[in-house]
Amino acid sequence: MLGRLARWLRVIGRDTLYLPASTPDAELVARAAADERVLLTRDRHLLRELRPARALEIRSDLPLDQLRQVVQTYRLAPPRELFTRCLLCNSVLSAVADDQVPALVPASARDLPGPVRRCSTCGRVYWRGSHARRMHAALASALPEWYP
Repeated sequence: MLGRLARWLRVIGRDTLYLPASTPDAELVARAAADERVLLTRDRHLLRELRPARALEIRSDLPLDQLRQVVQTYRLAPPRELFTRCLLCNSVLSAVADDQVPALVPASARDLPGPVRRCSTCGRVYWRGSHARRMHAALASALPEWYP
């Protein structure tokens, strides 16, 4: 339900657990409580019937509006750096040694500024290409208070 919001939260470095849509509501609530997490949901029935201890009803359909709601509700400070977590599995990314970059990054991206990072869990590689620049621009538009 909120998979794209989960990705945006990971972009800004927030530890974000995203469970499959097939996960029963009671399990979502129990997992959030056990992990001391805030449960983000658009499911009013879940909120009304199960009354999770820490939850936020997400109101918008648009992921960047959803992110803005979370940032404003919890007064999240801008991250020192973007792209420190894997967007797929949430693991913290590790720096790639310079001598390993040619084997992992396309030739057209090897000379781009910024770090190259890799997820130790799923192996995905990240660098500051055009996709990262577009995401940064989208964040600046959605959260102008972070980019004066």
